[in-house]
Amino acid sequence: MTTPNNWRKSSYSGEGDGNACVEIATSPTHTSIRDSKAPTRATLTFPTPAFTTFLQVLKAHPRP
Repeated sequence: MTTPNNWRKSSYSGEGDGNACVEIATSPTHTSIRDSKAPTRATLTFPTPAFTTFLQVLKAHPRP
């Protein structure tokens, strides 16, 4: 798999310069995430269906 080049910041990127967040890149088959403060470090890449399930679980169990 090649490194994505369509990174975008989370809509919850915080105040100020907005670098306290994650960035996401998608392809038809995978979703990748990385730390916006260290974009050259490791990324996590998931098959799109697995990442979709992960997001559904997070939304179903919001933190207090």
